[in-house]
Amino acid sequence: MAGRPREFDRDQALRQAQELFWTRGFETTSMADLVAALGIASARIYAAFGSKEALFREAIELYESQEGGFADLALQEPDVHLAIERMLQDAVALYTRPEGPRGCMVVASAVNCSSDNDSVREWLAEHRRARTASIIQRLEAAVQAGELPRDSDATALGDYYAMVLHGLSVQARDGVSAARLLQGVALAMHVLPDGAQGH
Repeated sequence: MAGRPREFDRDQALRQAQELFWTRGFETTSMADLVAALGIASARIYAAFGSKEALFREAIELYESQEGGFADLALQEPDVHLAIERMLQDAVALYTRPEGPRGCMVVASAVNCSSDNDSVREWLAEHRRARTASIIQRLEAAVQAGELPRDSDATALGDYYAMVLHGLSVQARDGVSAARLLQGVALAMHVLPDGAQGH
């Protein structure tokens, strides 16, 4: 029917909301901003997603299953040095894309949450802690397999590479070029010990 409004595309609306949250963060994105970006009334946004926070959480989950899934893929590399290097290099590629918001959505959208949004801030922190844990786990497996020296401190190394990963996001948001970030990645790789010594 000619007079009927265009069918609401929930996936497309989620993508548009994701882009806005990724660029501006959770707290500074208002419902009015979402209405303008999605081109639909707030009542329809609430009906489709429940609340701004529920929409944000779904947008983060979409990010982690798609663009943000690069780290999980990289950590599956059989060689631990390649795994860590690929994770950091893929981070640079994503965080400095000319066509998309810069930085990591999970890191970028968490900055400056007021106490009203403690639950969102804590939820995002949990996601970052889970990423750190996955890096530590990969390094522990490498120590067990003899890929890294027995005396390697997988926890300290994992914390370090999580700091590098999150730091890349902040630097990318500040407009630091991919070339400079990749130089930092190359330096960071010197921290990871070469194969198992004493075997």
